Amino acid sequence: MKIRTLSIGKTNMSFVREAIDLYNHRIGRYVKYEWEELPDVRNSNKLSNDKLKMEEGKSILKRLKPGERLILLDEGGMQMTSVKFANWIETGMSLNGRDICFVIGGAYGFSSEVYEKAEMKISLSKMTFSHQIIRAIFSEQLYRAFSIIRNEPYHHA
Repeated sequence: MKIRTLSIGKTNMSFVREAIDLYNHRIGRYVKYEWEELPDVRNSNKLSNDKLKMEEGKSILKRLKPGERLILLDEGGMQMTSVKFANWIETGMSLNGRDICFVIGGAYGFSSEVYEKAEMKISLSKMTFSHQIIRAIFSEQLYRAFSIIRNEPYHHA
């Protein structure tokens, strides 16, 4: 099984980039893992929110690989504890072994086409975070999930 995370736009805050790099390196010890930043839509400031979501959606769907499970990080998604998320990852690895693609969308969410393709939506909190910060938070939670699966001391519950 392979896991990928796609995010819209560059990570331009150095401390966020450092956190992502740290956790992505650690995740790579457990599973084949990739992080890909999709380019921002050109002239996005001239587009309506709906048109921007549509253009970002095209970019996301173009990057999906056949058979990959599309999981959206979305404020309207299901919330889980870190342990439940780890169990979900472990079950997915043992049952069907299909690759997973997590997607962190743009500021206005996802297009209807992306929502239709998605197998699941996950919310990391009831709070709102910037699209920069959520990248670091998600990387840490994915690393934490693997440390829980392996019963390593990182997670103190």
